Amino acid sequence: MAKQLLLVRHGKSDWGNIDLKDFDRPLNKRGKENAPEMAERLVNKGFKIDRIVSSPAKRAKSTAKYFAEAYNIDHIQFEESIYEANTTALLKVVNSLNDDADKVVLFGHNPGFTDFANELCDADIYNIPTAGMVLISFPFDSWQMVSKGTGELVFFDYPKNSDEV
Repeated sequence: MAKQLLLVRHGKSDWGNIDLKDFDRPLNKRGKENAPEMAERLVNKGFKIDRIVSSPAKRAKSTAKYFAEAYNIDHIQFEESIYEANTTALLKVVNSLNDDADKVVLFGHNPGFTDFANELCDADIYNIPTAGMVLISFPFDSWQMVSKGTGELVFFDYPKNSDEV
């Protein structure tokens, strides 16, 4: 079975409290609106999810919970190395995914996610906006086979996208 990886950048975060560490920043009002809206769009596309993996940063975790709720999924796997990850670290996460999951959603951060999407499928995405989603398909049965340039861009969607795919 081919593998599909959905990269989801966390929703818009709140910068109101300057004393908070970056890791602890919550979603702001727009983030709390966009995340469930994007989850609903995904459900409406008929996309199925086998596993959710997220950065443990508060804004990514909160975004992942909205998607888990929309899909009635009660388990989110938190992966420390996604926070502030570059493309090499993100590829290690993907290559270590269990092959029993064919459709995995990864929640994380920029600039790593935009760079990763472009590297995996030679996409030309300038920036994945907050709550943006990029679906990449791979012709492999194993996540270990995923590497630079092996994916195919299926769709790129984000809250202000008027051409919703």
